[in-house]
Amino acid sequence: MSTKTLLTRPSAALQGSSAGKKYVPGLLLCAAAVAIAMTVNAALPAASPLIIAIVLGIALTNTVRLPQSTAPGITLAAKKLLRLGIVFLGLQLVLSDIAALGVPMLLVIVCIVAGGIFGTLLLGRLLKMRPTQVLLIACGFSICGAAAVAGVEGVTDSEEEDVVTAVALVVIFGTLMIFGLPLAASLLGLSPEVSGMWAGGSIHEIAQVVAAGGVIGGGALTIAVVVKLARVLMLAPVAAVLSVRQRRSGRVEAGQKRPPIVPLFILGFLAMVLLRSFADLPGAVIAAGSFAQTALLSSAMFGLGCGVKIRSLMQVGARPFILAAASTVLVAGIALAGILLVHP
Repeated sequence: MSTKTLLTRPSAALQGSSAGKKYVPGLLLCAAAVAIAMTVNAALPAASPLIIAIVLGIALTNTVRLPQSTAPGITLAAKKLLRLGIVFLGLQLVLSDIAALGVPMLLVIVCIVAGGIFGTLLLGRLLKMRPTQVLLIACGFSICGAAAVAGVEGVTDSEEEDVVTAVALVVIFGTLMIFGLPLAASLLGLSPEVSGMWAGGSIHEIAQVVAAGGVIGGGALTIAVVVKLARVLMLAPVAAVLSVRQRRSGRVEAGQKRPPIVPLFILGFLAMVLLRSFADLPGAVIAAGSFAQTALLSSAMFGLGCGVKIRSLMQVGARPFILAAASTVLVAGIALAGILLVHP
């Protein structure tokens, strides 16, 4: 072995070590935020650690100037850890529970997602907004919030500003739905079961669905979560379709890899769904997966929250907010009409 080789190997190891160190400050900050969010959740179970984490991120970045050294770790959490969290999210889904909803309800869920996406795209075109920004909002509001935004970002040419805006809108309008939908369900005289289905079929984030299900009460929470998880499952085919569309469009810069037909984290998500559905997993494994999913997604939510600059968000104009409001009403309307059709 030459002296040159001996000198090169330690140098490469040192470079790898220094590259890894740049993520440490930001990841430590994210870990502290996750610890706070989970502690608050332990004391107040109704408070979702994901929502607490993103609120912490928004509050921190808009009141304190974060050191530049934290940027790489925060970005890593907002992108890579979010996708890893989506993988572990698959352990929440049991195909038999979703199948138990019945074919009519499953068709309603497909209509909610498809109608929400295409309707929002049409509204965005009428508002003359950027197609990629509209697509992120459409998928986030129609499928599963920030996780869907991340999934779509991975297979489209999305700008960072569009991603942050879409996530912020998911938080704002999904949080309004936590209290608005139960109130509307009460005024309409809907039963707890139908109200739960409506919550699961129309509210953006799983955490927001859980919160709304708790507000409705009367057994609404369980059915709300199952319906919502069925919507989450739609993320895989939607991401695959968008990836194929991106590949066929040919909009790939020279030297840049074409996006995979199905992103790796989506395959991991599906693998976890199949594992949970067909393997007899010990309770400890499921609990560990749930903890990992919550910690990873909370870290990612904090990272995304740190990217939400209120001053910048106010400068995006009224059109994204108009689209978000219209998309919320559209998805909720499709969900309610479909649910009342199959559960009169």
